[in-house]
Amino acid sequence: MTEVYLSYNNIISSLGFNSETVVGNIHNEVSGLQLIDDKNLLPQPFYSSIINTKTLKESFQALKDKDDYTRLEQMMITSLNKVIQSSGIPLAENVGLIISTTKGNIDVLDKNSEFPKERAYLSVLGKKIKDFFKFKNDAIVVSNACVSGVLAVSIAKRYINQGIYDHVFIVSGDIVTEFILSGFNSFQALSDAPCKPYCKNRSGINIGEVAASILVTNNKKSLAKEAVTVLGEGSCNDANHISGPSRTGEGLFRSITSAVKEANIPYERIDYISAHGTATQYNDEMEAIAFNRLGLQDVPINSLKGYFGHTLGASGLLETIIGMHSLYNNMLYTSLGFDELGVTQPINVIKEVTPKKMNLFLKTASGFGGSNTAIIFKKVKN
Repeated sequence: MTEVYLSYNNIISSLGFNSETVVGNIHNEVSGLQLIDDKNLLPQPFYSSIINTKTLKESFQALKDKDDYTRLEQMMITSLNKVIQSSGIPLAENVGLIISTTKGNIDVLDKNSEFPKERAYLSVLGKKIKDFFKFKNDAIVVSNACVSGVLAVSIAKRYINQGIYDHVFIVSGDIVTEFILSGFNSFQALSDAPCKPYCKNRSGINIGEVAASILVTNNKKSLAKEAVTVLGEGSCNDANHISGPSRTGEGLFRSITSAVKEANIPYERIDYISAHGTATQYNDEMEAIAFNRLGLQDVPINSLKGYFGHTLGASGLLETIIGMHSLYNNMLYTSLGFDELGVTQPINVIKEVTPKKMNLFLKTASGFGGSNTAIIFKKVKN
């Protein structure tokens, strides 16, 4: 099969507007979570990571476009523009565009929205991004709950392996809205404190917003310094419940098994796991069970939700990008908020920033409806 690389990347978040700044803040254990008191979003105060509106507006206006764009579209376009410019790749017929999101422009359905309700359609979001940059091909929208961001990478890799595209740009994003917050609040899943993945004292999730972009390509020339190659990937639905994960971790177990089989490596070669880790009771337990079934309980593992909260359909790509930088920097980053193990199976949660020579990492994600995805990445020797 064709070698597939992840290269230039960008993150727009509460921790910064480029990947290096964001990773630097993570290295220093700075969280983007803050206590938000906004009755328009939720009756009670809540913790979230929200992008600075003024900074976003200034960054977007620098692109000098006169059309009206939603908050999410501004986030996505600002992020993707930086990746396209860094890559220098002309947007020709051999270039694809994938957009991953869970809820897209769901905020246009609010009563006070200035945008027509049709903007809530994911196909319309795709067309707005395509038309802004003048991509030759229609956008492919991936919306499969919270695995969307990492699943988009799998799909891009498959398009390249099939010879449909030589390069695929991915942009992922979701925003904090009343609709999303009220939904998770109805599950009694929101924490009233910063989230603590895998911790005995965890009390639920925080919701955050982010836009992340990356280039997936078959061209080994002119890669970003933190580039990785995709060794193997797998995706499996456990069909357990509309919101609850399999109690045995079966879907995640099978996804990782498929990724390792395609990568053709022993499990012992995995240096680090960038896990999903939502800080909910059942998700964290399910992951611990799956990792133990695979003999991965001693591999260093973290969840990045303590820095951003759960950024839904963007979380998988966001965390993949940070994993790439972690690999390049040979540095394991703290699973922020973790104090004492709160799952029944042993896992090796990273408690402090630790130097470690690394070559491979595993990224996993799980979501509503029983969705699970896993990808194994290898450092590119430039």
